[in-house]
Amino acid sequence: MGDNEMSVYGVSAAEEEIYRHFLRNPGTTTDDLHLLLHTTPQAARACVERLQELKLLHPEEPGPRVHPTDPETAVARLIDRRLHALHQEFQRVTRSRHVIDGLRAEQYTRKAPPLGIEQLEGLAQIRNRIDDLAFFARDEILSVEPYTQLSPENIARSRPLDLRCLRRGVRIRNVVVRDALRDRPTAAYLRELAEHGAMIRVTEHSAERLLVYDRKAALVPLDPRDTSRGALLAHRGGLVSNIIALFEKIWDQAADLDRADGPAPAPDDCLSETERRVLVSMCSVGKDEAGARELGVSVRTYRRHVADLMQTLGAASRAHAALLARERGWI
Repeated sequence: MGDNEMSVYGVSAAEEEIYRHFLRNPGTTTDDLHLLLHTTPQAARACVERLQELKLLHPEEPGPRVHPTDPETAVARLIDRRLHALHQEFQRVTRSRHVIDGLRAEQYTRKAPPLGIEQLEGLAQIRNRIDDLAFFARDEILSVEPYTQLSPENIARSRPLDLRCLRRGVRIRNVVVRDALRDRPTAAYLRELAEHGAMIRVTEHSAERLLVYDRKAALVPLDPRDTSRGALLAHRGGLVSNIIALFEKIWDQAADLDRADGPAPAPDDCLSETERRVLVSMCSVGKDEAGARELGVSVRTYRRHVADLMQTLGAASRAHAALLARERGWI
């Protein structure tokens, strides 16, 4: 028996062998097919019955002879049948989101959060829950974040989730401190989010740090000055409402990003001539040595410029930096 080329359509190797047999020998009987397959007569009859069900074989009336369906017609029917099955499977998968609730219930069976509050320990656990909450957010994300700058790693980690939420229509309202705008990569990232629909406001000072997802879950640190000590995730309605009220008070007192920092600088204001030449060279020249020669600087100086540009863009790699620079019209 050869390769089972029709397996993609849900046809077994034995069924395919029988179909091919009748293509070579149309109008013959099913006698002794088990000898061809080296199997039992019952197994051979089962294969013939399924091929008739698939309409790949049809018996001659009257009489014991069997004729095969034309291959083009047969394959078209198999494709339609397979696509229908895949469509039904796809629908079952997309309707299975309720499984998450069941799995969540298992997760907290042994230790239910007291009074609707869950304590998270360690940065890794906090980040994982933030990623989880952002991924499943449907309506709105509120945040007050007193950082003065974001590292390239933080930006690279946050960008995909933030942009995914905005593309899905999730409303993002974010309050940051003015000092964050003095860091070029952080300011550029905030403007990028604003360009994609995020609403960002700026406050002079804030000791608060909070995140609210869909007005149902609120995350606050145990110690705002040291987030590594852990955080509290509140699910209880009254607690979440109080945290939302605090956010709204901070939001009302903050200034819009455009008014706080003026219009976004043009590309000429963002890069020096040397930085622009390094950026173009980095995106078009293969090796650092060639790029350094083109600019008339040492390889060490060239690489320092490249590292500075990657930090300015908040890029995790040179390819990522080139992509971000093109998106912002810098090259």
